Amino acid sequence: MRAIILLIDGCGIGELPDAGDYNDQGSSTIPNIARASENLALPILQSLGLGNIVEMEGILASPSPRGSYGRLKELSPGKDSITGHWELMGVLLAKPFPVFPDGLPKEEMIVRLEEAIGKRTIGGHPCSGTVIINELGEEHIRTGYPIVYTSADSVFQIAAHKDVIPLKELYRICETARGLFPDIGRIIARPFIGTKGEFRRTPERRDFSLTPPCLTLLDILKEKGLKVTGIGKVDTLFGYRGFTNSIHTRDNREGMEVILKEMGGIEDGLIFSTLIDFDMLWGHRNDVRGFADGLMEFDEWLPSCISLLREDDILVITADHGNDPTTPSTDHSREYVPLLVMGKGIKEGVNLGTRDMTDLASTLADYFGVEIETGRSFLNEIFLGRR
Repeated sequence: MRAIILLIDGCGIGELPDAGDYNDQGSSTIPNIARASENLALPILQSLGLGNIVEMEGILASPSPRGSYGRLKELSPGKDSITGHWELMGVLLAKPFPVFPDGLPKEEMIVRLEEAIGKRTIGGHPCSGTVIINELGEEHIRTGYPIVYTSADSVFQIAAHKDVIPLKELYRICETARGLFPDIGRIIARPFIGTKGEFRRTPERRDFSLTPPCLTLLDILKEKGLKVTGIGKVDTLFGYRGFTNSIHTRDNREGMEVILKEMGGIEDGLIFSTLIDFDMLWGHRNDVRGFADGLMEFDEWLPSCISLLREDDILVITADHGNDPTTPSTDHSREYVPLLVMGKGIKEGVNLGTRDMTDLASTLADYFGVEIETGRSFLNEIFLGRR
């Protein structure tokens, strides 16, 4: 038994009923990109039923979808990556993680960290990591003060030049911050190198993440002796818990290459991949053209993935939240996410309607023969035969 999740980060398909509470009225990531783009063509996703979920310009409803299709709604408050990923794996949260749209609070956070590490910091405002190191990199080198900043997610990021603050020291500072701020989703170490005008981040990023408050599907599968392989940043979102193997990737292209490689070698278990460029490179930067091109590249790659599916495999395509590049906001958006399920043993053309995010965890638990407390399985609706 083998299941593959392709999570296309930030690819929502329409505002949730409570989107107004998050100032996300009108957000509808993929449909709005389809409307704003010329010649967006997603023939494989269309054949699986993407255009059957919601109406989209240029992405037609298939008269005979190759997969089962529907949409998932988030029940937990919030719209960050951790909340979405956790809920897909069966975790419901009662309150959202704190976010800092106006910057990191000075007295409550920045001063506390400075006192704990015995050193001042610079920055503190919401910013792209590549932008802030170019803004403050010289001052950081001159003073030795670490750069702190945040973004749309519940994150406290700390950047330092490797020649100014060695990796070991940067990680120690992040561990200190993790202890000081237990409610924040992630503390992220962001080392960089280079000189003015040529600063660039290095691959030694490290996430100091919260772990889920209860067992996830990942934990349950691992405890049952099944392989759980993470591709991309997905393991960092679970505090590195629940995986038997993790492969970090630089971008979508490398992620897709690794997915094919792992599908060729892994006989059973769960392969959970997160393709982050949709969110990180294009959604947060309001890059409609880049987002559209990324969707078409993913669509063009999909047949190579589908060709590796074995007799009883389940392939799931979904997302964790929206990130509509056509709106003024550069933040995540509170949206439904697509649900496309296919495989040789999966019924074609089943309209799953609107389901809870936790229903995916319940369905995969049902498939693997394990139990999870949240969600309602839809396996009986789509599976051609039960073991």
